[in-house]
Amino acid sequence: MSTQLNLQTVEVAAKRLEDILQPTPLQYSERLSRKYGAQIYLKREDLMKVRSFKLRGAYNKISSLNETERKNGVVCASAGNHAQGVALSCAKLKIKGVIFMPLVTPNQKVEKVKYFGGKFIETVMIGDTFDEANEKAQAYCKKHKMTYVHPFNDYAVMAGQGTLAKEAYEELKGKMDLIISTVGGGGMLAGVATYIKEKNAKIKVVNAEPDSAPGLDESLKAGKVVTLKEMGTFVDGAAVRTMGDKTFAVLKDKIDISVIIPEGQICTSMIELYQSEGIITEPAGAVSVASLEKLASKIKGKTVVCVISGGNNDILRYPEILEKSLVYKGLKHYFVINFAQKPGQLKNFLNKALGPNDDIVRFEYIKKNNKETGPAFVGVELKNANDYQPLLKRMEKYSIHYEVINSKDLLYGYLV
Repeated sequence: MSTQLNLQTVEVAAKRLEDILQPTPLQYSERLSRKYGAQIYLKREDLMKVRSFKLRGAYNKISSLNETERKNGVVCASAGNHAQGVALSCAKLKIKGVIFMPLVTPNQKVEKVKYFGGKFIETVMIGDTFDEANEKAQAYCKKHKMTYVHPFNDYAVMAGQGTLAKEAYEELKGKMDLIISTVGGGGMLAGVATYIKEKNAKIKVVNAEPDSAPGLDESLKAGKVVTLKEMGTFVDGAAVRTMGDKTFAVLKDKIDISVIIPEGQICTSMIELYQSEGIITEPAGAVSVASLEKLASKIKGKTVVCVISGGNNDILRYPEILEKSLVYKGLKHYFVINFAQKPGQLKNFLNKALGPNDDIVRFEYIKKNNKETGPAFVGVELKNANDYQPLLKRMEKYSIHYEVINSKDLLYGYLV
């Protein structure tokens, strides 16, 4: 482990951060604790001024720059949360910043970056992923002789992020068994794992990642940093194709458990956190809580800290979040149904195939000029997931020709 990241550097970072933030709450969740037979605490990084943990690392890095470096300014690349931390840090320290963001960054995050940075920052929207924006940012930084504030692959940034673990550990007086965090590039978990393992090596550090971007899990299996060949961007806060070499070097011997979570399960946790606790998270912010289902057998009777890493979620994304949750829970299904073009076929489907609690939530003819059959795209929402197989059996019984369309099908992407 590098001497640039250790217990002492995290404690120094905590001292610097006293100038800009108060410790975030460690909230006990009665609902989750009862459900899993454990003591579940939520580290509420979503309540940070920039609504994520990223301010910790950004401010620690920028505030440690010398006078010449401050005068030249800073550059960063970010999918949104790190950008907000850099923007606010620049405004507080009166330092110029140029911030590169992928084109897929939610608009809510872009507007927040401009709000926090004000006249001290300039935003550049470029590339489809963090990695593309990062490449452009580093080239710009080199050309203009500015300091690059990496969102994760920097020891000062890692130390700053690690301060959240210090707060949780001290509030619980060291009485925790597991701490769970999601991972993008690995900066936060590297800082958290370093602090926790140096305080008490028996505390388990859990890596929780979306199945659309399991960068750390794949790297741990390979024993080296792996660049993901395919990556989804729905969980944008964790959508990093190649994690940091420095963060991986720190984490490779500190991760006790690694779990991969389906996007639908993450969406379900987002909805439950909002409906039960009134907590608004972004997708990445709910990954730690979503992982509890897979960890259920390991956490009984244990004290667990789930890091709610961020709450920057655009309200326009909620229809997609609800959709993914319903599909994941087996409550929403899509079919292409070939209705014979003769009277009563749709009525036959409605009256005989659908169950009493089944609802049609989507109906659209795909090909209207076919005289023999009329294929339709049909979405059905169920009250109970167990009603799915009976629905299929009834369609077969009444000779209703159908094809199931799932999220992996090309047609699904066009129509849903």
